[in-house]
Amino acid sequence: MPPGTPLRRTLTGHSAVVNSVAVTPDGKRVVSGAEDYTLKVWDLETRKIVASFKGDGELLACAVAPDGITIVAGEASGRLHFLRLENSNAFGSECNG
Repeated sequence: MPPGTPLRRTLTGHSAVVNSVAVTPDGKRVVSGAEDYTLKVWDLETRKIVASFKGDGELLACAVAPDGITIVAGEASGRLHFLRLENSNAFGSECNG
């Protein structure tokens, strides 16, 4: 691959349209929010889901704080969820709000 060419990954796991994507500050994980009411955290190296959160409605927006473990997810209703990854060093399996 020529220098400067971005790496591309296909991550499979949502059952509806993905509305938002955010990358953690270390570039190792990606967060995605979708119309299937779920927010998923992916390990980019393994391409596996390492955490998941189910909201009450479609998730339209997501962002990761500079600490790399705090996530904000916005629903279509206007509700915001402030989540923290537990056991983030070991890639825990749940996002807790």
